[in-house]
Amino acid sequence: MIQKPLFFQRATALLLTLTLSLSLSVPALAAEETAAPESSPQTLDELAEEVTGLALTYGGASSAAWAVWQDGKIISNGRKSSLPPNAGHLLQLADEAASTIYGIGSVSKIYTAAAVMQLVEAGRVKLDAPVVTYLPDFKMTDERYKDITVRMLLNHSSGLMGSTLTNGMLFDDPSSYAKDHFLERVAQQRLKADPGAYSVYCNDGFVLAELVVEAVSGQSFEDYIKANIMDPLKLNATFSTKDSFENAPIFAANIETALPRDCLNFPGTGGLYATAEDLAAFGGALTNETLLKESSLDAMAAPEYARGMWPDDTLNSLAFGLGWDDINQFPFSQSGIQALTKGGDTQYYHAGLIVIPEYKLAAAVLSSGGVSTYNEMAASQMLIRVLEDQGVAIDQTLPTLPKASPAAMPAELQEYAGYYGSMMPYKIDVTADGTLSMSPLNRPGIPAQTFAYHDDGTFRDASGAAYLKFVEESNGQIYLYQKAATDLPGLGGTAASNYAAMKLPENQVSEELQASWDTFMSTTNLLPMNERYSSQTYVAIGLTGEDAAATIELDTIPGYCLGYKIEDENHLRYVLQIPGNMGRDGVDLEIRRDEKGNAWVYQSNGAIFMDANGAPYLSTGKNNQAVATIQPDGFARWYHIGEKADGKTMTVQVPENAGYWVYDADGKITGSSVLWGNEKPVELETGGLIAFAGDPGARFQLSFA
Repeated sequence: MIQKPLFFQRATALLLTLTLSLSLSVPALAAEETAAPESSPQTLDELAEEVTGLALTYGGASSAAWAVWQDGKIISNGRKSSLPPNAGHLLQLADEAASTIYGIGSVSKIYTAAAVMQLVEAGRVKLDAPVVTYLPDFKMTDERYKDITVRMLLNHSSGLMGSTLTNGMLFDDPSSYAKDHFLERVAQQRLKADPGAYSVYCNDGFVLAELVVEAVSGQSFEDYIKANIMDPLKLNATFSTKDSFENAPIFAANIETALPRDCLNFPGTGGLYATAEDLAAFGGALTNETLLKESSLDAMAAPEYARGMWPDDTLNSLAFGLGWDDINQFPFSQSGIQALTKGGDTQYYHAGLIVIPEYKLAAAVLSSGGVSTYNEMAASQMLIRVLEDQGVAIDQTLPTLPKASPAAMPAELQEYAGYYGSMMPYKIDVTADGTLSMSPLNRPGIPAQTFAYHDDGTFRDASGAAYLKFVEESNGQIYLYQKAATDLPGLGGTAASNYAAMKLPENQVSEELQASWDTFMSTTNLLPMNERYSSQTYVAIGLTGEDAAATIELDTIPGYCLGYKIEDENHLRYVLQIPGNMGRDGVDLEIRRDEKGNAWVYQSNGAIFMDANGAPYLSTGKNNQAVATIQPDGFARWYHIGEKADGKTMTVQVPENAGYWVYDADGKITGSSVLWGNEKPVELETGGLIAFAGDPGARFQLSFA
């Protein structure tokens, strides 16, 4: 149940795109298990229901809703549900009357981009003006921050480290704390790249853009978009966490009840909630001059990614515009049609929006659980059917790699072997016989992939559907480029052509320093200390189990720890500079020790952890009465459950703005005031843990029986 630092857990709430070994193998496995329909449905509604069901199955979602908009009206909409795999007895999802309001995650960024462009049209914001023009309180330790422009926020090229979202993803708690303190936390950070050098997905850029909207308009972001986007479009089923609404149920593994309401409290980055109908209608408004002038719409759909370093081939799921993830969505691009795409993935909701301006079309698929990529593919199939019904054929032929033959490999290519960083670190071996093997480190369950050298300079897999090659870029770094395509029966194909990883620069450190970091990361389990009591982090760390976290085998990378550069005995530094998605969400790390010698890990994004060895054992007090008090520093109070408390039941009186979490020896959550209230006692088990969190001074009254 105890977790490694967040940099170890690279698949974060707003990130589900994986590197080659996962992105190609997972859909392939799903395709083997799910057969495509024997014949195409006869109507748009039938097809929409079919492909939404496939997205549910592929992604393991519990429910989903779709809507297709064309030229001013919704022409198809509906909802599919299935029983969550961890809680088959929960039948409420079979009720078609259940709420169809879902979190749209990062699709919220398109609302932010539209709001900024409205202010640009009004002459109140200039895209290429420095952000500090509008946010004079925005500061960083890195003087280059003064060069960040508003455009760079919207096209992901600001150079910001990534995601400063601690305390921003909560349960049934619309707290603005994380956003209110955002500038303070960013002020302690550096940039990972020169502003404008390349585009890499960045949540923090859109938090700043949201703040620009507020500063310039004099309104809260929520009030601005309501007055200038929601009301004009009559979007009455679009909300932020400040609103009162019933959301589609969300679930987590090992928890047999629906979770409390999702509250992602950065509305302009990922915190809006809507029906599929409202989202599709919003997308439709970006096909005409309802919200923005044609010049602004064109600017949003322009190839912003090309302003900086980027791979030559753009057939990929990422080709950034202003706000848009992809301005060249496959397969529409093969038929000369521009389709604009934005996906969103939070802990519990997943969203896909596709807009085709030329044909005044938009489609949205939202789900509880699942993966945004599958939702986008389902939405694509709906739009393809609409176009086909209008006599517009879309070429869905899966791209094939250029022809090449096996060949003897130039010996100098062996020099590219080594360790590469990405969403996880990799070891790349290149042997004299022309075999490249790619092994994901620290994930022993994922086998190495092998590729053979061909006469066009690429290394190809046995299927001939994917290849890798090495690229030396203008910034002096060496990249592992991947190109591949895969098909999911019923949902069509998906293509990838991007930099999958960057070779880690040589970093010589002493054997003693290397051994110290290797030992620390392989033996230390960490507890989150500054997450709000309602944080979704407490559920996330309860899904792995203490044993799972403790038994991960860590491979040594000379001069690095988990892909982070070792600077000294107390500091790790993020070094990756990868455009697209594989170099997102970086952090620097510092270890500090308290007066008792316990290690504390401080991440540059504001997250703080403590070595679990520093947590005391829970005392049952005199007469089975005890008190736990949150200290002035506001850090959570963690306790091990020892033999003295084993088998006892605990009842807690919870103060205001506070909560507790109880885990058994396997890491499963057995008690939580946030999830289930305080009505029934919690049985304690040796080897478990308890966390009390709340405002400074909060006192928890504990009774044991």
